[in-house]
Amino acid sequence: MSNTIIDNSFFRLENLTKVFYINTNKGLKSTPVTAVKNVSFNIKRGEIFGLVGESGCGKSTLAKIALRLIEASSGAAYYEGRDLYQMKYRELVAVRRDLQVVFQDPYDSLNPRLSLEELVAEPLKIHKYGNKAKRRDRIAELFQNVGLPTQLMTRYPHQLSGGQRQRLCIARSLAVSPRFLVCDEAVSALDVSIQAQILNLLLDLKESFGLTYLFISHNLSVVKFVSDRIGVMYFGRLVELAETKTLFSGVLHPYTHALLSALPVPDPDKKRKQALLKGGVPSLFDPPSGCIFHNRCPYKKEVCMNEEPPFIDMGNQHYAACHFAGELDLNNNL
Repeated sequence: MSNTIIDNSFFRLENLTKVFYINTNKGLKSTPVTAVKNVSFNIKRGEIFGLVGESGCGKSTLAKIALRLIEASSGAAYYEGRDLYQMKYRELVAVRRDLQVVFQDPYDSLNPRLSLEELVAEPLKIHKYGNKAKRRDRIAELFQNVGLPTQLMTRYPHQLSGGQRQRLCIARSLAVSPRFLVCDEAVSALDVSIQAQILNLLLDLKESFGLTYLFISHNLSVVKFVSDRIGVMYFGRLVELAETKTLFSGVLHPYTHALLSALPVPDPDKKRKQALLKGGVPSLFDPPSGCIFHNRCPYKKEVCMNEEPPFIDMGNQHYAACHFAGELDLNNNL
């Protein structure tokens, strides 16, 4: 069965795959490495779609091929019904006004030689927004929107705190009035107290400007706080997808169960049995056959080692890629 999820979505990925070719030894043929394989999901207008998984599972690569910042090996990405991979250069440049990104490290994504005003002015210049005076007014407005004093406009990135730098990155991403924002680990490099401030800012901006988010994080607690629906990735594959409440009340995949069981509980009297995973993440150069998770799964059977499970709807738009989804007792002690 195909894992394609089709509807009139605001943004939709269909079987996106990315294969890199890595030369492991001099003079030898490059080895194909599949970083993302057949990922499909839809994002509705005005929602926050959370994407969670361990570091290195392909979340950031997926975001880049979804926006066509790097080319996918196969598959499609649709924005309001239009396939980004069928667009010519000029059409793609025009669409990029609507599709913006906030990256993980606010310092690495900022040119240290440019002032804060110049940094936010870059996308305005690229998309030919007004004259210098109009751009300056727009930048001042953006600073106010993200909670930065306009007096900072003449300063440089190294003169800001981590939270201020991320606010600046958010201001820059909003400069050309986008409709879809990808937040790629946008708070993971910040202190916990600053994380809360940035998360609340993103939620406020969503309401103020009618934004739609793809929110990527390895922190399931953060994703739970902000997301309407959550997709769980493992080793470049989507293994579970559901509305946030549905996912946390009735997990279907053993990997998601392990992630949830590792979350701290704000109740010292509540006992929780953590689902410990055996072994480590497989090698990209030698992925296991069958279910990609079977070498770490405590519930594996012979079929898991030989056949890759389909990613199917188990009811109530709760998708899972597990041969025994719905049959395992995964929700005790969660």
